[in-house]
Amino acid sequence: MIRDRALSIVSPIALLAIWEAGALVGLVDTRFFPAPTKIFIALWELVRSGEMLGHVAISLQRIFIGFMLGAVPGVVIGLAVGLSPVVRALVQPLVDALFPIPKIALLPMMIMLFTIGEGSKYAIIAVGVVFLVLINTEAGVRNIERIYFDVGRNYGASRRMFFTDIALPGALPMIMAGLKLGLGVALILIVSAEFVGAKSGIGYFIWNSWSIFQVEWMYAGLMVTAILGFASAVLLGAVERALIPWKAPQRG
Repeated sequence: MIRDRALSIVSPIALLAIWEAGALVGLVDTRFFPAPTKIFIALWELVRSGEMLGHVAISLQRIFIGFMLGAVPGVVIGLAVGLSPVVRALVQPLVDALFPIPKIALLPMMIMLFTIGEGSKYAIIAVGVVFLVLINTEAGVRNIERIYFDVGRNYGASRRMFFTDIALPGALPMIMAGLKLGLGVALILIVSAEFVGAKSGIGYFIWNSWSIFQVEWMYAGLMVTAILGFASAVLLGAVERALIPWKAPQRG
């Protein structure tokens, strides 16, 4: 456990050290790949001024609202699809047809429907999240051993209990996997959407920094995006361990 944590810390530090050394000796073109120390200095100045924190707060708000709009229906519909052959027959063809479409390609349509304001950003995130959560939830339900459903029927479980007491707990590991994937996709989509349809947010900051050739700022924005992705994975990992303690990895 200690070794794994040490390796996870050493690997990015080693990469940054190689990058820094390459910039110092001239092996790396610092016009396009500035030294990490300059990027950290730029990031610190942006955080201290409050500019970066403002963009991050706006993006996080958009991610949270869009993620919830996609995750909740994804879980509910996924449970229904996994439990009911009728619902599966109705929904599965739509999922098979729409899921392969690159979600960012839907941004022009979302802007047309919801204007260039916040609604289009919430919608594009929700669409990206709902399919991943739905598919994983359905797979989780269908992987539950049938004996649990038989026991429920023998004891007269209601339709609601099949959802809340059998399908939901049994599918929880796969639901959490879908939520992790969905949150990662939400971060990708909001950054992409903010490139062209926003005047604020971390994606807008990265694009605007590139436009005015503030390369250190651009890399600072990318670094913040990576930190947000890592933090979201850690957060959902903690939630998963709390909700599914029996799924904790074996040690030793």
